[in-house]
Amino acid sequence: MTRPKAKPTITQAMIDAYDEYTHLTLDRRRFMEQLTRLAGSGAAAAAIAPLLAANSAQAAIVADNDPRVKGEDISYPGDSGEMKGYLVKPANQAGKLGTVIVVHENRGLNPHIRDVARRVALEGFVALAPDFLSPLGGTPTDEDKARDMFGKLDPAQTIADGVATVAFLKSDKDGNGKVGAIGFCWGGGTVNMLAVNAPDLSAGVAYYGMQPKAADISKIKAALLLHYGGLDKRINAGIDAFKKELDAAHVDYTVYVYEGANHAFNNDTSAARYDKKAADLAWGRTIAFLREKLK
Repeated sequence: MTRPKAKPTITQAMIDAYDEYTHLTLDRRRFMEQLTRLAGSGAAAAAIAPLLAANSAQAAIVADNDPRVKGEDISYPGDSGEMKGYLVKPANQAGKLGTVIVVHENRGLNPHIRDVARRVALEGFVALAPDFLSPLGGTPTDEDKARDMFGKLDPAQTIADGVATVAFLKSDKDGNGKVGAIGFCWGGGTVNMLAVNAPDLSAGVAYYGMQPKAADISKIKAALLLHYGGLDKRINAGIDAFKKELDAAHVDYTVYVYEGANHAFNNDTSAARYDKKAADLAWGRTIAFLREKLK
């Protein structure tokens, strides 16, 4: 009788190596070499790598044909030219709603982020997930190619496109004029920078996002909700300094650190890093915060 293969053991060191790879400090060849050393063999590394990566085939929490929401791909004016995005609204909308920008990770506007936008709409908001790779032609289907494209973006232009997105949503016919933003990883850092640069932003939710420069934090007018994974040493190194500057600027903010959770703990398409308990708790806090700030 053939025994089923044991599930590969994934260590924190492997997750840390993948985090370094996905944030442009380690190329794929070196990542696989490091993973092979950690796993003990090339075969083990090959089995583990897909578990660390996001799986675009993972079933969506809110299907793209869910009758409770209406989603469409749109184009709208950015600062650098035409921006592409995915706009989702509740199917049975009653009255004007708060509007929310959903900012993707450093893989672009992929199926997972579209799913997150639908989740936001299902909670009673107008949700727009912009494609910040629009100036380079938009998000490709190959997520490794998308990752490489982020290094070619002009950071100042990206933020200007984000500010233009705030202005676009502020005037949405189904919106109430209040705009929030929620972002993950690269998107979390982008939300923090939007808070610095977009005075019309009412609320920002940054999941494990890079913090702004200390000198810029006094410009923040939006209320902030900041989620961090307890094991995310790279991003968490900036928390204390960020809090100090937010306090000095009298910014309305709340910080939560989810012990035992990794960077990208909200991404349910990544088997190794997803933490359902932390993700569910953070999501509940996020929706309550957005409802309070965007009503």
